[in-house]
Amino acid sequence: MKKISFVFCAALAAPVFAADYPDLPPLAQVQTALNNNLNVQTAQTGVKLEQANQRRWKAGPHEFNLRLGTARRNVISTEQQLKEWDVALERPIRLPNKMLLDSDIGAAGVSRAEYALGDARHETSRVLLHLWFNWQREQAQTRQWQQQVEILQQQAQMAEKRMHAGDAPRMELNQAQAAVAQATVALQQAKVRARLAADDLARLFPGLVLPDSTEQGVPQSIAQGLPYWKEHVLADNHELGMVQSDSQQLRLIARRSSADRLADPTIGLRYSNEMGGNERVTGVYLTVPFSFGVRGAIAEGAAQQAEISAEKEAAVQRRLEHDIASTYFLATGSYETWQQAHEAAASVRLNAELVSRAYSLGESSLSDVLSARRLALESSLAETMSQLDANETRYRLLLDAHQLWPLEEHQNR
Repeated sequence: MKKISFVFCAALAAPVFAADYPDLPPLAQVQTALNNNLNVQTAQTGVKLEQANQRRWKAGPHEFNLRLGTARRNVISTEQQLKEWDVALERPIRLPNKMLLDSDIGAAGVSRAEYALGDARHETSRVLLHLWFNWQREQAQTRQWQQQVEILQQQAQMAEKRMHAGDAPRMELNQAQAAVAQATVALQQAKVRARLAADDLARLFPGLVLPDSTEQGVPQSIAQGLPYWKEHVLADNHELGMVQSDSQQLRLIARRSSADRLADPTIGLRYSNEMGGNERVTGVYLTVPFSFGVRGAIAEGAAQQAEISAEKEAAVQRRLEHDIASTYFLATGSYETWQQAHEAAASVRLNAELVSRAYSLGESSLSDVLSARRLALESSLAETMSQLDANETRYRLLLDAHQLWPLEEHQNR
């Protein structure tokens, strides 16, 4: 029963990810794109490197040494020349406290590399999200300019009919055709920008399949306050964890350097054959190095490096808190901006329809219609851009809090 309760609580505590968002790439494609990114692959190699370093730290710096020697003894009184030789096997012995510190240093290095991998996936996810919404913006502008061209073409056809009927001068038809030409140029420019945005995505994330059309999600308000987002973003922040692991490793290295003030002794086993084989000597010896300031200077330098790392950790903490606040206020402000832009665009579009209807009835001029259409387009573009901004900033907040896409490496194994 206790085991079932533990599993249930763990499931509630784990982050829940939506399978797919309608205005984002499919989750499976996102995971593939992140795994195939060069920065992420480099960070994965960094984890393997630190795992090798961890084994090196555990093994220690000392190895067995084999010493061989030979000599010739000249006995002057008897004029004898005797061959002698000796062999010794020795190894420095790492003190127990240094062995424990080395194990902790290796583990801290692996932890730092794993945080670096998570940070690489996080930063790559940010790039993907930004480029995806850039592409969506250009796609949306292309669609709206296409609609504008079609509306202006209809307006030009109406102006031509009125001219043939004698209800409008040739000048109005020229104005309508010029407006169509200008909108067509803007449409072509939007298509070029959309193509460039798609190429940026394809170059950095070749496994990502761009759909022919995307659904623009309705922006949602940010329900929780700033303290909630600070808590959740900082709870498992890769960059902060990386500098904390750095600081922890440097503190351990400082302790290791301090422990190294007492050098490791060397124990050896010696065997020698002397006096032409008449004497055979077996013995054990101990060698203890003495330091005259070098080890103390190394320990002091390591302590200063640990202090610098601690200051860097505090600076990163402050910067992250500032970034979280900026992202939060940008998300809430973008949502409010979209609401205002949505209301304004609806009113301007309605006015454009009324002016166009009045022109068809001969109750307004073409200049009024073109001006109203231009304002309607600008308002619709502003509404669409603010809608995409609101969605992107909210997703960015969710991404930083690890509530958008799984960012941990173990979740992909």
